[in-house]
Amino acid sequence: MSMRRPVSNFFSTCIGIAIAFGALAAASPTAAWAAENGWVRGEIRLNIRTGAGTQFKIVGVAKTGDGVEILKREDGWTKIRLAGNTGKTREGWIPEGYLNASPPPTLRLAQAEEEVSRLTSEFNTLQEETQALREKEAALTSADSVQATHIEELTRENMKLHAGDRYPEWITGASILAAGMLLGSLIYRASTRRQQTRIRL
Repeated sequence: MSMRRPVSNFFSTCIGIAIAFGALAAASPTAAWAAENGWVRGEIRLNIRTGAGTQFKIVGVAKTGDGVEILKREDGWTKIRLAGNTGKTREGWIPEGYLNASPPPTLRLAQAEEEVSRLTSEFNTLQEETQALREKEAALTSADSVQATHIEELTRENMKLHAGDRYPEWITGASILAAGMLLGSLIYRASTRRQQTRIRL
């Protein structure tokens, strides 16, 4: 079995999933673009406030590279939702103009490395499965060879047994044939002697 087939199936599946997601996004543009994401740019720490202004209370901090969900824009401020390290989310306002539409290079590199690691792991798994299938195929081939040899031996033994069962029949037939030949010889000799006796008389 070739390893190309499972690898090809894997990439075909990935392409199919991507096409399905693309079709879903095209069918529902509102849902696809309802949530706008952004990333804090530059070397900066932004205070997250309860309202759109510096007079509002600070409830958190957004650091460089943090990914946020943009909820609203108003008067030079942006309302965001930030996921914390504990899994809890925090909503608040930050000054406008400090968000990028794409992740920073360091984050993109980390995501790419993670994707490469995932694909490498899946590829190694496919290799292991392929090797296991090859070993199983070799074992089955060996078992078939052993079975064929065993069947051939049984066939020879069976022929010998059948020949042994018919041996008495062969002896009986040979005995009858020998007796018939002996009897015929005796009759022939007796007949010859009678003819010779008649001639002398």
